Amino acid sequence: MRGASIAHIVLVIAALATVPLLTASNVVLNFLTVALLIALVGQGWNVLGGYGGQYSFGHAAFFGTGAYVTAILQMCYGVNAWMAFALGIAGGALVGAVIGALTFRSGLKGAYFALVTLAFAEVLRILASVAPITGAGVGILITLDLRPQAFQFQSRAPFYWIMLAMVAVSPITAAGGGFYVQYFLFIDSSIAYGPWISVEALLAPIVGGIGTVFGPLLGALVVKTLGELTKLITGDAPGLDLVIYGGLLVLIIAFAPRGIAGLLADLRVRFARLRSSVSERAHG
Repeated sequence: MRGASIAHIVLVIAALATVPLLTASNVVLNFLTVALLIALVGQGWNVLGGYGGQYSFGHAAFFGTGAYVTAILQMCYGVNAWMAFALGIAGGALVGAVIGALTFRSGLKGAYFALVTLAFAEVLRILASVAPITGAGVGILITLDLRPQAFQFQSRAPFYWIMLAMVAVSPITAAGGGFYVQYFLFIDSSIAYGPWISVEALLAPIVGGIGTVFGPLLGALVVKTLGELTKLITGDAPGLDLVIYGGLLVLIIAFAPRGIAGLLADLRVRFARLRSSVSERAHG
């Protein structure tokens, strides 16, 4: 990675880190924390899909495993929340290694690979919905314990900073699952392994820019903002927000096929050419 890129990353992370110092609004911090959660999951997808060229439709398998391992170790075995979180990441990585070994050994690529990953996530969802250890259809509720030792805080700000740090250094989808459990204090099969998180993992880098450093972050912020705005505009009209939300996403993808990062790069190149042209005419 070039020095300039690292400098840009440091500047962006530093700017985002100041947000809780500027506002104590739980609404703002909750919005940004969830957006960063989507960015983290999107980064995990971007490593495989954007840089590796293997498009996955089943990142919920890693997210859900990280979430369930974190929750089960705490509630069933009394493991410390931070240790459970770390082991949840390891559990997600193990599932990823197993799926990767089975699919890559078989030489699966393209649509075949995508469908197999989707199938794995769905199998895990079905198993989690009936297994007693996962709470079956009821799910697992984490005991409220507002202490840092329990990975719970009085304010949203520590959650925000932790998520920002993970986005900066660890594109690990399972970490997103473990964080979700600690943030919302609940998990069930439809949340852990449902298609929603796999879709979010896809949308963030696609909208932001596949194979780019800032693509998942840009995409997550745009996707989350569009989702909230459409809900605000449509009010109680059932399903209308999804129609508008989907239409806006289609427009973004249609007019910015390389994502927002690609669009910004194109605009920067055009601006540089225009400035160069004006400079040549001025000196001509």
